[in-house]
Parts: sequence; C-alpha cells; structure tokens
Amino acid sequence: MRNKILPLGIIITGLVLSGCSSVEDKEREMVQNQGATAMYEDAKRSLDNGNFTAAAQMLSSIDSKFPFGPLSHQVQLDLIYAYYKSRDIEKTLATIDRFIRLNPNHADVEYALYMRGLTNMEQDTNIFQELLGVDRADRDPSNSREAFEDFRRLLEKYPDSKYAKDSKQRMLYIKSRLAKYEIHVARFYMRREAWVAAANRGRYVIEHFSDTSHVQPALEIMVASYDQLGLDELKTNAMKTLKLNYPESEFIQ
Repeated sequence: MRNKILPLGIIITGLVLSGCSSVEDKEREMVQNQGATAMYEDAKRSLDNGNFTAAAQMLSSIDSKFPFGPLSHQVQLDLIYAYYKSRDIEKTLATIDRFIRLNPNHADVEYALYMRGLTNMEQDTNIFQELLGVDRADRDPSNSREAFEDFRRLLEKYPDSKYAKDSKQRMLYIKSRLAKYEIHVARFYMRREAWVAAANRGRYVIEHFSDTSHVQPALEIMVASYDQLGLDELKTNAMKTLKLNYPESEFIQ
C-alpha cells in the first residue's frame, strides 16, 4: 500500500493558516492586555480618589475577565484594599484567602496576612458604639482571636516585615481586649456566685495576659473567689502577689 503524499499547495496553505492563527492569537492577547491595562488605570484613579466601591467593582471585573494576565497579582492586592476600605468584610477575607492559597510564596503574602489581621480586627469593632462611648467588653472576641493569629503568623513567617512593628502593637491591643473580656466574664460568674469559674477566669488572665493592665482586677477576683470558697492558701498566695504589685488595691487588708 503506497503512502499518500499531500500536494505542496495544501501543505503551504496549512502552514499559512497555522501562522495566521498564531498571529491572531497574539494580537487578541495584546488587545486583551491593553483592555486590562486601561481598566486598571481607571480603577487606580478611583482608588486614588477614595471611591473604593467603584474601584472594587472595576477591579473585580478585571479579575474575572483577565484572571491570568500580567496584572492579575496586583489587581488582587488592590482588590483586597478596595474591599477593606469599602468595609466589605466577607469579600475582603475571601480575596485574601484566595490570594494566599494560589500564591503561597509570593512576596506580598506578608501584606495579605497583615490585611487579614486588620480585617478581623475591623469585624470586632462597632463604630457606632465607639462614637457613643459604649463599652462592650462582653461582645464575642472570636474575631480578635483570629486577628491575633493572623499577626502571629505574619511575625513568625516574616519577622523582618515592614508590617512587623505595627503587628506587634496590634497584638498587644488585642491581648488587652481579650483580657478585658475574661474579666467581664469572671465578674458575671461572681454575680451568680459561681466562684470556681470566676477564679479560673482570673487565673487565665494572669497566665496568658500578664503584660496587660488587667492583671490587678484578675488578682482581686481570685482573692475574692478563693475567700468565698474557703481556699485560704490560694487566697493568701493571690493576696501576696496583689500586695507586691498593686499595694494601692482596695482588696489589701
């Protein structure tokens, strides 16, 4: 059986068509990149002007239309910021988590972690209560705990990060917030005469938040609770620590 030989004209035509297809693909890619660049410039203008909602909409559109373009990483990072400034917590966290998952070794993962911490702190803030001076130490601190973990991860992985100093300060603030919550819960238990639970909350503050301003009330709660429980040795030890560190306390006899 003889092999079939294609006519030279057909071969040349095929090569020409293949070349045209390749050129068309490159031209199409160039047009798309130009379109993405123009859209991105519009989005940046909106960001610069403080129109974060409009910027987020444009950046989201670029992200959807050009997910693998040369601007994709920067678009996602700017989208994180735009969502954050728009106070769209859910989309901010989703965009951050997607960026970290898809780009675990990217140079800007530290920025993403930092923004995750800020966003979780934002969830724990009620701006209206703050403006009115309402103390809501009783609110669930789970978002603060999440933020603390975000900043901890950042410092662990990027100890020399430009965000390290601010992250450490925010962690101290969060620790104070968490300690304050524990004190609130301890006093709740005291009002219900649940002295063991109250003492345990006080001890937890001493063990985990000793660098906050809530150590004194924690010790006072322990002294009062151990007194009610008749645990004289524990009461004496707590009282000694209280006298040594806070001699002005009204609990000192």
